[in-house]
Amino acid sequence: MSLPQPVPPSWKDLGKSSGDLLGRDFYFTGTSLEVKTVTPSNVAFKVSGKQDDKTHLVSGELEAKYSNKAHGVVFTQAWTTSNLLRTQVEAENHLAQGLKFDLNTSLAPSGTGKSALITAIYKQPGLHTRAFLDLFKGPTFTADTVLGRDGFLLGAEASYNVTEGKVTRYAAAVGFSAPEYAVTLQGLNNMNLFSASYYHRVSPDVEAGAKATYDSKGTTQNVQLEVGSKVYLDNAAYIKAKINNTGILGLGYTQALRPGVKSYFGLALDTQRLNEVTPSGPAHKIGAHFIFEG
Repeated sequence: MSLPQPVPPSWKDLGKSSGDLLGRDFYFTGTSLEVKTVTPSNVAFKVSGKQDDKTHLVSGELEAKYSNKAHGVVFTQAWTTSNLLRTQVEAENHLAQGLKFDLNTSLAPSGTGKSALITAIYKQPGLHTRAFLDLFKGPTFTADTVLGRDGFLLGAEASYNVTEGKVTRYAAAVGFSAPEYAVTLQGLNNMNLFSASYYHRVSPDVEAGAKATYDSKGTTQNVQLEVGSKVYLDNAAYIKAKINNTGILGLGYTQALRPGVKSYFGLALDTQRLNEVTPSGPAHKIGAHFIFEG
């Protein structure tokens, strides 16, 4: 008898374990700050800001999110320093169990920039499918589906431009996911960009992963390779390291200073230019990120 099947990850989350290991918690470009608070009436506020290390300009965003779990409704409103208004409305399990609708809009009052994306997500054991309608780009209809059984995953994605009447993008992926490791193979960008990722939880304190990418339409026919690892020092701190085939070494250190307060520090080194006294361009980068939650 087959065991009950879990809900597989969505298309965008295929290879997420490896992607998070190699992409998250590495803060190289400037200093950033997040402050999060939650009111008794289930309204969450988030203020975020970042100073770019090149231009020294500060960008920020103010976000308010109201959640009503009893009725499956979430409303989010955000305003950025570039005068962009973002609104998101989510409704889940209203028409059917496992069905979620999402309306995501953005508007620049001082300009002509605007977007509206309608999303429908349906999740059941062994199935995770999504459909998107971008109203102001085409309009364009995009759909993706991931099937899962006994750890094996099979997914596909396609986009259709309604105005032009043709398929503008398609992709496919296969993978295997287990509690301690995951492997994903993807053919993206109309099967012109291929990637393979691997993630392994070696022990409760050590994680390792790698990703290889090959672009058949790229200017070079080389395979891009990146490997990394994460090591927990204790319950409140961990370090991460990664390096790619061009010699860029990334280091990250995360420390929980107290409940609700976290600090992140990042350093990127071009190992091929360590001996240059005055390297042309930004050979090395450093950054920091701080989170305050209350």
